[in-house]
Amino acid sequence: MNFEIILRFSAFVLYLMIMVFIGLKHMSKNNNSSDFFLGGRKIGPWMTALSAEASDMSGWLLMGLPGVAYLTGQKEAFWTAVGLEIGTYLNWLFVAKPLRNYTALCGNAITIPQFLTNRFKDKSHVISFVSVIFILIFFTVYTASSFVSCGKLINSVFGVPYFIALLIGIAVILTYTLLGGFLAVCSTDFIQGTLMFFALIITTIIMIFTLGGPAETFTKVSTFGSQFLNPFVKDNTNFGLIDIASSLAWGLGYFGMPHILVRFMSIRSDKDIKLSRRIAMVWVTIAFMGALFIGAVAKAYLAVPLEEGKQETVVIASILQTYPAFIGGIFLCAILAAAMSTADSQLLVAASAFSEDVYRGFMNKEAEPKKVLQISRITVLIIGLVAFFLSIDPNNSIFSLVSYAWAGFGATFGPLILLSLFWRGTTKSGALSGLVAGGVTVIVWHQLKGGIFDLYEIVPGFLVCLLLAVVVSLFDKDKDSQMLKEFDAYKNSKD
Repeated sequence: MNFEIILRFSAFVLYLMIMVFIGLKHMSKNNNSSDFFLGGRKIGPWMTALSAEASDMSGWLLMGLPGVAYLTGQKEAFWTAVGLEIGTYLNWLFVAKPLRNYTALCGNAITIPQFLTNRFKDKSHVISFVSVIFILIFFTVYTASSFVSCGKLINSVFGVPYFIALLIGIAVILTYTLLGGFLAVCSTDFIQGTLMFFALIITTIIMIFTLGGPAETFTKVSTFGSQFLNPFVKDNTNFGLIDIASSLAWGLGYFGMPHILVRFMSIRSDKDIKLSRRIAMVWVTIAFMGALFIGAVAKAYLAVPLEEGKQETVVIASILQTYPAFIGGIFLCAILAAAMSTADSQLLVAASAFSEDVYRGFMNKEAEPKKVLQISRITVLIIGLVAFFLSIDPNNSIFSLVSYAWAGFGATFGPLILLSLFWRGTTKSGALSGLVAGGVTVIVWHQLKGGIFDLYEIVPGFLVCLLLAVVVSLFDKDKDSQMLKEFDAYKNSKD
């Protein structure tokens, strides 16, 4: 092992030790499930904002998106980023405050399935059961993408076999998630979000000046073809309406992402949301710009072009070429941070969904808080194990895994969250119909190819869920009086 490898390794060890330490520090603060899953609704605006965005972006931001930009230019990557930017803003603007207030009013719900159950007065708990099934399916896939990111990073930097690299990343993520719960996850996400932010900014600036400034950078990248920086051209063919619509449609996913929505639920006061929104939008705008830039400019910047199948390591290669060993190691931890900050959140949300909505909701309604915590930790381990098996193949595309899971959540929960918050007439039957139809549509559509089926599955899934939920609710005469009274109280309590 040469000296540079030792320095990078030291940076990684230091970073991982800090993450585990935070988990240990917060372990004693988890006295009940509300503490473990929502931090007791005491999270401040800065931590809420950075935790939400860090948990949102995953290894996809620093590997998947730049990889697409490096491979095909600005077409799919650019429009996807635009869609996500719009979706982020609309989610913070329209969903954050109402969801924070309504979940507190609705039986102090601490999970999305629990909120839907309480909102629609579903005494059978069928909605929560179906919700948990979809959460476990799609979060397992999503978590696998983060595991793949960790594996590819450690493999690329240290030459460790991918399988061993995968085990190292998983071990650290599971350790601090199991120990510290939501407070640990938010604290680590805050650090990880900050690290990701500065890594993207500083690397972008250095690449520009190394290539001779903005104008010279543009000239050099343009040598790879005029279509490379043109968001309307794809491999010398038009990037058509279906392509653009599919990419922009990523923004729809935000309304149904449980690991993002719980950040809104956990903030200490709805008065903090405006500041959180501003912080989040600055972060996400600069992060997207940096990721797109590095992915596209690396064509001209890297001394050695990336091999086929290695495109998703473009940020890794750029950092290794740019910085001295230890500094490079610190910034490479930003990629590790991106993967970890999403995986820990998803594991926690999936665990909360099972332990609260299945175990306490169906299996043991009188379960003690400590027992629920124990079940949640076991659930984290099981989901982590399944995600591990899904991530064993090093040829897995991070972008593709995230795309599928993102569509699943956006189509399954997005319309229901919006209807729950803004339409008094939504009924239990309507919600359940939409929930099932949205999730199934995504799963089926994903298997079909060609023509209209090239449209990103979140679009038909979202529309089917919304349409069926509305139609069934309109024809449903069984509208619970307590549900309507509670909705009116929620509306009247709004500022």
